[in-house]
Amino acid sequence: MALGVMLLAACAIFFINLTASGYANEFYSAAAQAGSVSWRAFLWGSLDSGNAITVDKPPAALWLMALSVRIFGLNSFAILLPEALMGVATTYLLYATVRRYWGNWAGIVTGFIFMLTPVAALMFRFNNPDALLVLLMTGATHALLRSLEYANHPSGNRKRTWWMVLAGALIGFGFLTKQLQVLLVLPGFALAFFLASPTGMVRRILDSLAAIGSMIVAAGWWVLLTVIVPASDRPYIGGSQRNSFLELTFGYNGFGRLTGSEEGSVIPGHGREGGGMPAGGGRGGGMWGQTGLNRLFSGEFGTQISWLAPLAFAGIVISLLVIGRAVRIDVRRASVIAFGGWLTVTWLVFSFMAGIFHQYYTVALAPALAAMVAIGAFSLWIARDKLWARIVTPILITFAAFWDFSLAGRSQWLPWLKWSILIIGLMGALGFALAGLLRIRRLALVALILSVIGLMAAGPAAWTLYTVSQGHMGSIVLAGPNLTSGSMGGGPGGMPGGAPGGGQPGGGQAGGMAPSNMQQGLPGGDGGPMGSYQMGQDPMNQQGQSRKQGQIPGGGSNSQQAPSMGSQGPGPMGQDSTGSHGESTSGAPYMHSQRRGKFGFRGGSEGGRIRGGGLLGGGRSSSKVVAKLEKASDSYRWAAATTGSQQAAGYQLASQKPVMAIGGFNGSDPYPSLEQFKQYVKGKQIHYYIAGEMGGHQMGGSDTATQISQGGQALHRNHG
Repeated sequence: MALGVMLLAACAIFFINLTASGYANEFYSAAAQAGSVSWRAFLWGSLDSGNAITVDKPPAALWLMALSVRIFGLNSFAILLPEALMGVATTYLLYATVRRYWGNWAGIVTGFIFMLTPVAALMFRFNNPDALLVLLMTGATHALLRSLEYANHPSGNRKRTWWMVLAGALIGFGFLTKQLQVLLVLPGFALAFFLASPTGMVRRILDSLAAIGSMIVAAGWWVLLTVIVPASDRPYIGGSQRNSFLELTFGYNGFGRLTGSEEGSVIPGHGREGGGMPAGGGRGGGMWGQTGLNRLFSGEFGTQISWLAPLAFAGIVISLLVIGRAVRIDVRRASVIAFGGWLTVTWLVFSFMAGIFHQYYTVALAPALAAMVAIGAFSLWIARDKLWARIVTPILITFAAFWDFSLAGRSQWLPWLKWSILIIGLMGALGFALAGLLRIRRLALVALILSVIGLMAAGPAAWTLYTVSQGHMGSIVLAGPNLTSGSMGGGPGGMPGGAPGGGQPGGGQAGGMAPSNMQQGLPGGDGGPMGSYQMGQDPMNQQGQSRKQGQIPGGGSNSQQAPSMGSQGPGPMGQDSTGSHGESTSGAPYMHSQRRGKFGFRGGSEGGRIRGGGLLGGGRSSSKVVAKLEKASDSYRWAAATTGSQQAAGYQLASQKPVMAIGGFNGSDPYPSLEQFKQYVKGKQIHYYIAGEMGGHQMGGSDTATQISQGGQALHRNHG
């Protein structure tokens, strides 16, 4: 009965209002669309079916979405269905894991805590790779603990080895989901296995090597393909600067995230020599928030994940005390070490990493946090007759009540909520104190109910229900309501002072032209990395002034003419503010993009043009431009090319025709080279060029993106 209620609740949280997010992150949705029509794009994780460039992650998460789109067609439900199913699967897997060692109700509580964690409700309704990553890490934990259940005899040892092989394979596929992040669970895994395995040390080492070998095979086959397949026969590896997946793994998506030195970063100058902003190392964390032990408790990070974090860390200590001097091979202790190690190592890495770090990354903590809260609570219940437990329980509940009161007070949404949390939580703490003093078991049960309502149902559940009621689009998204400016960490990325508005990257969920129930992540709004701006104001020009005609993005003068690219070469395709059309010197048609930013702003006109959508959130595609793309001849490999993946993704999804993203995600990847681009045009492989605002050095774009963008702007001024 309880299990059925838990699963129904999980289905409700992960499925209700699912399609309100539309295509969610268009970057990954476009790659799923490409994979649904091209098996080659499916294999490589290409952003377009013409296979110009891949997304900046391995393709495992895209495979599930692409298969769903092949079955159900291209629509919001098909894109987000795998994410919601993975949410339900993760909830059940957590329940099944904790139940085996701590009892049915401990498993039920774990499942409810997980699904009511705001960032989990967000990311299992969103199409970033994090949902699959969390499911695979949870599955690997389950397999690891199952391997420790068998006795030390030949049959048991064979079963143990196969469970370890499965754990390694799941970690390997986790690598193909989000690269090195999956390895954060391994320290806890290694300690748990070497401590609790009933075999001798030699057998433990062999079983560990079997798991490592399985991990290498599960991940390595695809990595090997990127090395042995000639670059000319595969798409460019997005996010890398040298067309290398290994570089991407150990650089931009690897150690660069720890040090802040990220070549090709989304922030101008971030990790680049000569850039205008710090590389992000040191205590400041660059544009991504103040680093330190309090990072995940502060600002918007805190309301995503930390509601029950104090109880989770206390749960590690309490459960180990309750287990006490149990035999070495006790699997309950191993479960605490595995989940506790996962929680502690990941929390510390997230707290001190100086590179790109978004609030939604914290979903990787949700399963371990949920498990340790539940295990800690049931450990206290087991030890309820001991004096120390009767003292510790009300103290913990009191502390948690005040902490949740603080978190709820960071938003002006439901101002009475924080007081409800505090009052009910303190009543629960008082009930436990009196029950321990008077030894009244019924009073303890009442206190338990009040504590659950105050600490779990009131705060995290309210944030989760708010998240379910909203749609979320863009690349930087947040769970829960907006926070007040004074609660967001003090300036963009938590830097002292900061720009007006304060806050973290993506801190504002702007309204404006977006639907009233749509939250949109962006760099900028309300004090993101690009500072604050008013609706209708260009976020790249914070004074709200149009650039002078003849200036390129970034302020430089543009007198360079576009190179001749052949008789059918692309002019800057888009549409100007009057809807007029023109013709380039090469005879190619052009229009300027009327892409409207998804962030709730529409930039002002500039020299007869309409500004394109934003870097991290795409935009609403112009119907006239889309109509041109839909009529583009299928003889072209790409219906169009444009700078940056978000604009390319939006037009590709709207037209279902391949659109090349020049420079990859943020225009900073050196693909294609100018010569390659000319050859593509000369060979009639690109039909149109869509002019936008994200090219060139404005957002750290590559030299090729700058040259192509400048050429397009020059043609427009001469012929617009």
